[in-house]
Amino acid sequence: MNTPAAPAENASNFIRELVAEHVQTGKVQKVATRFPPEPNGYLHIGHAKSIVLNFGIASEFGGTCNLRFDDTDPVKEDVEYVDSIMDDVRWLGAQWDALYYASDYFEKLYEWAVLLIKEGKAYIDESTPEQIREMRGNFYNPGVNSPYRDRPIEESLALFARMRAGEFEEGKMVLRAKIDMAHPNMNMRDPLMYRIKHATHHRTGDAWCIYPMYDYAHPLSDAVEDITHSLCTLEFEDHRPLYDWFVDNLPVSKPQQIEFARLNLSYTVMSKRRLLQLVKEGHVAGWDDPRMPTICGMRRRGYTPEALRRFCERIGVAKNSQTVEVELLEHAVREHLNDLSMRVMAVLRPLKVVIENYPEGQSELLEAPNHPTDASFGVRQIPFGRELYIEQSDFMLEPPPKFYRLAPGREVRLRYGYFLKCHDVVKNDAGEVVELRCTYDPETKGGKAPDGRRSKVTIHWVSAAHALPAKVRMYDRLFSLKDPMEAPDGEWKSALNPNSLELLESFVEPELGTLDPSTHLQFERMGYFCFDKDSTPEALVFNRSVSLRDEWEALQKRGATK
Repeated sequence: MNTPAAPAENASNFIRELVAEHVQTGKVQKVATRFPPEPNGYLHIGHAKSIVLNFGIASEFGGTCNLRFDDTDPVKEDVEYVDSIMDDVRWLGAQWDALYYASDYFEKLYEWAVLLIKEGKAYIDESTPEQIREMRGNFYNPGVNSPYRDRPIEESLALFARMRAGEFEEGKMVLRAKIDMAHPNMNMRDPLMYRIKHATHHRTGDAWCIYPMYDYAHPLSDAVEDITHSLCTLEFEDHRPLYDWFVDNLPVSKPQQIEFARLNLSYTVMSKRRLLQLVKEGHVAGWDDPRMPTICGMRRRGYTPEALRRFCERIGVAKNSQTVEVELLEHAVREHLNDLSMRVMAVLRPLKVVIENYPEGQSELLEAPNHPTDASFGVRQIPFGRELYIEQSDFMLEPPPKFYRLAPGREVRLRYGYFLKCHDVVKNDAGEVVELRCTYDPETKGGKAPDGRRSKVTIHWVSAAHALPAKVRMYDRLFSLKDPMEAPDGEWKSALNPNSLELLESFVEPELGTLDPSTHLQFERMGYFCFDKDSTPEALVFNRSVSLRDEWEALQKRGATK
């Protein structure tokens, strides 16, 4: 079985310890887990945690892990989501042992529902949804029995068959389990098992017009597949008694449901419903917008599967809800990209430089390593000429104290090049500096001066005559609040960061026009970048993956986090 590689830190967790105990005591002969997404949206980083956990547990204990689509709601589900989920799971490095759909079991689920009716454990209810909701009571008051609760078994069987035959309109009736309307757990108060939906299913087409509820289909799908450990997030903890009730009252295997804390990430939202809202309302460019917490969005942003797996292992598996700092995710991404990325130079906000004592029409090639510590990356040749571009932020007309970069009368070192000194500027009609007039010292090639003088600062550059134009997308956090749900009056969308995307017209080394689009890059001094899917050799487009500054390490040094 192909599964994610071993984590960088093999951190223990309570689920791993519990499974180990089950294996050691012989309670479980062969571990079987599953990853069971609903195909009603794209996977996000929270699902990545579940993928790493389920596939990792199966791999560690020599078991199996299935991919199963819990496709019980044809209105919200689509083959687009099915395809994207399979692609994301593969990209994360996991390979399922078997692929299943809840819809594979529709006939069996129907037969088991008939069996429960025959045993007096389920009945057809013709109450309206509003009446059912009212009769269920609340957390402080018990529910009351439906007037249909004690209808004859044969009558319920006949109505259930007619429901399947399509004789009734939606909302006319439902099938409910007969458990306990006074149960302190609201989920046990005669929950719905089937409802009528005249909708085309993405796999079964129009073969069915009644569909099982998730709480009924999910545990029985686990049972059919002989799952030993049904790992799910904490919101399903209150559903566990119902999960157990269904498997205990039918002739099936008995999986064990175990809950763990879902992943909440700062500066984002993790609800598929809210993410869908962001897409539909145009706040982002789509599910794969690099600002989204979706796996496809992070992939487009240049995050690596290794970094996501490492992040998921580091945060561990807890029993209590937690919000993880996004800085830890960025730290994991930065850590992996540091080893993986080719170093190049790119000027994001260009300011032109004319070297007046460099011969006109002449250029030369300077040699630069593609990685500072890994010789296997090789070296490249960078063209250098009379006109260059540097970053606007690397020059100030009237520099404050401790600004050591370029200014009139000041000398700096050009990366892999020469010492450069500014002596004059050219301004536009608005008084803005648009060009620097400089000289270079031809004796300082490679950045070393024969007289031993040093520059406090080294800046990057590109040759104006050789550089390639590029569009660069500078991505920042999608929300300006750490917890968007704490926005005033609950208006979580008011917390959207208006500066989460900055579009720049930039220049890059000519080498970038020849690279494979899968190449990860560090723009020296600027951050880690990747080719966007819109990029072509004729029109380069880059996305910033993450900045160079490691905010997580800074937080640790200040004692702001564990």
